[in-house]
Amino acid sequence: MPGLVDVHTHFMPERVLRKVWAYFDGLGPLTGGIEWPITYREEEAERAALLRAFGVRAFTAMLYPHKPGMARWLNGWAAGFARRTPDCLHTSTFFPEPGAAAYVREALEHGTRVFKAHVQVGGYDPADEALDACWGLLAEAGTPVVVHCGSGPAPGRHTGPGPMARVLARHPRLRLIVAHLGMPEYEDFFDLAERYAEVRLDTTMAFTGFSERMAPFPRRALPRLAALGDRVLLGTDFPNIPYPYAHQLDALAELALGDDWLRAVCHDNAARLFGLPDTPEPPA
Repeated sequence: MPGLVDVHTHFMPERVLRKVWAYFDGLGPLTGGIEWPITYREEEAERAALLRAFGVRAFTAMLYPHKPGMARWLNGWAAGFARRTPDCLHTSTFFPEPGAAAYVREALEHGTRVFKAHVQVGGYDPADEALDACWGLLAEAGTPVVVHCGSGPAPGRHTGPGPMARVLARHPRLRLIVAHLGMPEYEDFFDLAERYAEVRLDTTMAFTGFSERMAPFPRRALPRLAALGDRVLLGTDFPNIPYPYAHQLDALAELALGDDWLRAVCHDNAARLFGLPDTPEPPA
């Protein structure tokens, strides 16, 4: 295996990231009141170097707005980050607001390779008509979008499978990547992945000791996870994790779903999705 591809890592403007860390430090409502010490508080360049040292050959800059007027600014920052960080998959975001479709189209034209949406933090309904054109543009372009739409670690007004199911009913070709395997509604989001061929799931924080205490994965669903092996992607939430990076990898290995499954999840599936070089074809 040439390395890891991590589709769920966070890089954002430093002042925004510091506020995110302060939120976790303060045990805000979205942490469920659970202590969440950030393991990797290094400066930006050091964090990128750490990922490379862990064997990550490509990663993302997951960033997200929580109010109108913020997404276009974040996209401008992310474009600059992608230029100075060649192994980062150029990441953009959006928010339900006037002009959203215009800046999503602009981001696509400027080489964005993946989008991020955070229904919980943004507090919006992903099926809002204000976002319909955005979803349509992404589906037409075949550009993946990582969406935090599950109700973990604490439910939001528009979390859960229902809102994204309505989006997929209108845009069945959307390359949706469900963050955190849809935690804690794992099986409901597996239903969506089994219904729509372009729906994928990322492993972010799933199966770790931290998440198993909070939202344990139902072991009866392991055969379904194994069967979806060509559409499960490694994600970690680095640097915003309360344990070492390797713990996520160990947790996946301990599922004992086989070397082929693990290799596909940790590298091949995402490498194929993003067209990274030297990516093997899936087995017949």
